[in-house]
Amino acid sequence: MVMLRIRHITTYRYRHAVALGPHRLMLRPRESRDLRVITSELLVTPEAAVTWAQDVFGNAVANAGFRTMTDTLIVDSTVTLELHALAWPVFDVAARAISYPFRYADDEWTDLGALATNQYPDPTGRLHLWAQGFVRSNPTDTLSLLKDLSAGIFASISYQSRDDEGEYRRRSRAWTGVGDPAAI
Repeated sequence: MVMLRIRHITTYRYRHAVALGPHRLMLRPRESRDLRVITSELLVTPEAAVTWAQDVFGNAVANAGFRTMTDTLIVDSTVTLELHALAWPVFDVAARAISYPFRYADDEWTDLGALATNQYPDPTGRLHLWAQGFVRSNPTDTLSLLKDLSAGIFASISYQSRDDEGEYRRRSRAWTGVGDPAAI
């Protein structure tokens, strides 16, 4: 068993006081056989009326309604978890899929449906080349492939907090349709 404490703080700063609309916050992990939420604390500044609900997927969702104008919004979430999962689970793999590459059966292609099609065009194969960079050998066994992909992606990403206003924030504020975006 592993105990984890996760704290996530997001701060939004506005040049002028703004009226905040309702916010839908998804900050609490979904419990399962292997994961139990021990404590969950949500602090929102400015003060908000917070109600909890569960969506159709079983996720705990907080809905925050604000009554005051503010130039700063802080969402501070702390969750303590008890994790009982194996460090690296071993999954049953169909005999024909033990080695990669493999071919799905026709009925499995039907079940996969749109999941077997790229959501966005990639005419140069950039995504395929990126993913292929994590594969240590070809052919390989499927569980090693999944482990290589997971470890490679985990090692190649990082979280950076930033103090400078980013492109997304500038665009999203301009999309609100309120006031002159250049004046925000």
